[in-house]
Amino acid sequence: MDGSAHPSEIGDKGKATALKDAKALTPMMAQYLEIREQAGDALLFYRMGDFYELFFDDAVKAAAALDITLTKRGQHQGEAIPMCGVPHHSHENYLARLIRAGFKVAICEQTEDPAEAKKRGSKSVVRREIVRFVTPGTLTEDSLLEARSHNFLAALHAPRTGAGALAWADVSSGELCVASVTAETLGSQLAALAPKELLTPEAPGGDWVAALDAMGEETCVTPQARTFFDVANAEERLCDLYKVQALDAFGTFARSEIAALGALAAYIELTQVGRMPALKPPRHPARGAAMAIDAVTRTSLELTRTQRGDRDGSLLAAIDRTVSGAGARLLSDWMAGPLTDIDAIRRRQQAIAWLVEARPLRGDIRERLAATPDIARALSRLALGRGGPRDLAALRDGLTAARELCVLLHGAAEGAPLDAPMAEMLQEAMCDLEAQSGGGFADLLRLLNKALAADLPLLARDGGFIATGFDPGLDETRGLRDNARRIIAGLEDQYRQKAGIKALKIKHNNVLGYFVEAPASYAGTLMGAPHCDLFIHRQTLANAVRFTTVELSDLDSRIVRSRDTALAREMALYRDLCEQTLARAGDIAACADGLALIDVCAGLAQLAEAQDYVRPQVDDSFAFEIIGGRHPVVEQTVARAGEGAFIPNDCRLTREDDPSLWLVTGPNMAGKSTFLRQNALIAILAQMGSFVPAKEAHIGVIDRVFSRVGASDDLARGRSTFMVEMVETAAILNQAGERSLVVLDEIGRGTATYDGLSIAWAALEHLHEINKCRGLFATHYHELTALSSRLDRLANVSMQVREWKGDVVFLHEVAEGPADRSYGVSVGRLAGLPSAVVARAQEVLSLLEEGKVASSAGLATLVDDLPLFSAAVARPKPVADSPALKALADIDPDSLSPREALEALYALKELTRNGS
Repeated sequence: MDGSAHPSEIGDKGKATALKDAKALTPMMAQYLEIREQAGDALLFYRMGDFYELFFDDAVKAAAALDITLTKRGQHQGEAIPMCGVPHHSHENYLARLIRAGFKVAICEQTEDPAEAKKRGSKSVVRREIVRFVTPGTLTEDSLLEARSHNFLAALHAPRTGAGALAWADVSSGELCVASVTAETLGSQLAALAPKELLTPEAPGGDWVAALDAMGEETCVTPQARTFFDVANAEERLCDLYKVQALDAFGTFARSEIAALGALAAYIELTQVGRMPALKPPRHPARGAAMAIDAVTRTSLELTRTQRGDRDGSLLAAIDRTVSGAGARLLSDWMAGPLTDIDAIRRRQQAIAWLVEARPLRGDIRERLAATPDIARALSRLALGRGGPRDLAALRDGLTAARELCVLLHGAAEGAPLDAPMAEMLQEAMCDLEAQSGGGFADLLRLLNKALAADLPLLARDGGFIATGFDPGLDETRGLRDNARRIIAGLEDQYRQKAGIKALKIKHNNVLGYFVEAPASYAGTLMGAPHCDLFIHRQTLANAVRFTTVELSDLDSRIVRSRDTALAREMALYRDLCEQTLARAGDIAACADGLALIDVCAGLAQLAEAQDYVRPQVDDSFAFEIIGGRHPVVEQTVARAGEGAFIPNDCRLTREDDPSLWLVTGPNMAGKSTFLRQNALIAILAQMGSFVPAKEAHIGVIDRVFSRVGASDDLARGRSTFMVEMVETAAILNQAGERSLVVLDEIGRGTATYDGLSIAWAALEHLHEINKCRGLFATHYHELTALSSRLDRLANVSMQVREWKGDVVFLHEVAEGPADRSYGVSVGRLAGLPSAVVARAQEVLSLLEEGKVASSAGLATLVDDLPLFSAAVARPKPVADSPALKALADIDPDSLSPREALEALYALKELTRNGS
């Protein structure tokens, strides 16, 4: 959807004119068009009774996106008004579909009681206002969110000169971060975050545009005026938000970072119409503390999504053993930014190692975490005024689970059932759970436990969520409401006896309220003396007559008042509960973080034990030594398919004395791509702080990982497969440094053989001499293997293959030395190429390998010497040492009589029938 269009520019020709001439409009249409103007580029959900209605072009777009019926309602400027609608009680399902389709939606609610509107006149329209803008980056409802994924809103301050800044927030959980970026680093940062919506200044500079163009289509870009990023206004807005005089208490922020944060806060306030979620104080990741991984590498390595876009089959899916949504989101954060801080990596390792040993305790922890609600998102909904009683209950249950976890962890630490002391990170997480700065949550839990009923409605306005006994006044009001049926039944019995009419009943409807109804045959009796003094006539129908009494009218008023009074009292109590809960928002958010951290550590410990992962050694050396490494995704896939054990392989890339660059040769299907990727994935896992799939691992910190494995084109930008390959290779050669890890596969294969060989040759030399990085370079150009004699840090390794009875067997093992050949024709035969094609290819290959086709003349000779393709199909391949051929060779046809020739022919036929 084009986010720059304004509603006044959308196709309805009559809107602008109608807005200037209010007399030409009905009151409702005038109100609608005024609110529609405020909605900007969002679709307007205009509340009418039990439906959200859409009109004009909004209706046309929504009907097409939702596949619902487009109708018409009335006329405007002489033309029928297109209309469609969705039920209010199930509108979130439709909202989700519209957001996924790229739309934004403005929610317009009735903000006035219809009775109040009638006081202004019979033609007065109920007041309506936009109460919220729903955009891809500002979702908070569980039904619109993925529980295990962040929903980031980001804002880019892109100055025309100098560095900019990127701020991002998860409105649903309160996360808020900011980092300085340049046009060169923006792509990697956006790839790590994968924001659902990105705010940008209008007309950013050319360098920024190039980085933004590389984003995926899943990010909705929302341009804003440059004044939206004003630094002075931004700082004032942030100080007001956090109720501080200056931002120094949260750290030191560059002017560009303040501008990005301010724009982000302004947009959230705009879309939430004045309300703000419980945003945590802004922070930025430690500068240079995360491994840089660009978008191409993330796609190549399939870190969070496969190249088809599925979560299943990705590294994240393979290692995710978390049992809560918050834990899954934190694990995704760890994968998005593996650490380069050795101390921080070791702290994570220690926490995981402690939980690996604490197997029974780990099981208890995970059991409690699995039943813990997502308190971060519940807290955000309450802060925005979109929560309900169930969100209060979620906080109560989450804080109760946190207290139970504290008891478990304290018992483990004090009772010392384990050999190792409790890890530092877990001790910090336990402090967060206890909320020591606020004196614990005992008072809040006591309040919520006492206040909330057992069965809770989704919305506070439905009532019935305050427990009996919590508020005496509410209990008294409820008594009249809840006893109404008994009181009405007593009155009904009393009136039957007085009137002597057994068929008399007291009924209720929304027009008359409570009334007395009797069959029409008793009308005269009830209207005559002495009953006329008691029963007051209200309505006569064909089969019934209806009355009221003074007592019944008074009771009706009291019941209605008690119902309204009870609900009003409950709403007041609800607001008070929210206020007392939000007063502890900071401590609750810290508790949520503690729960997520424990979940991630326990999940990675579970993974390490179940998959036999080992704790890697990570230091500041240039080592890269993997013993018995395995691909974490492929290994699990093979196990699930029952295809046997995964074949582990070593990888030693050492900077100081041994080769740090391996040239990998061997046929396709032998496992080259798997081997290349698995080593990059092991490095990422190690610097996340996780254990890794290997027998041993020693990794010197890697600052950047580059991977280019596989081929694809980019037709939308007019790029061929080879151009994409060259662009991505250029980025690697221009950016990789001595602490980088580079994984490259089949460079140069998208062009002519000599061109490709030349490019691959030069790229390999550049990696060795200029980048001086650790790397794996896979190729089918066997000529490159000769470089190992000249490049001292280059070593040849190959994927092992065996031939058996004419077939090739892939061993999936890596061994020293180059491959003897590529086995491409054999792979083609395994793939099902026609036998004639395989035979022809083998003949051509033999001549090529003999060097008989080194020139154009040689090519012409090849064409002349080899039989035509049709002849190759018809010609059978001779069978060596055939008895039939030997017998044929012994025959002298000139000396045979006709009878002898016929007998020889029968003998030959018998030999061929016997398989000779």
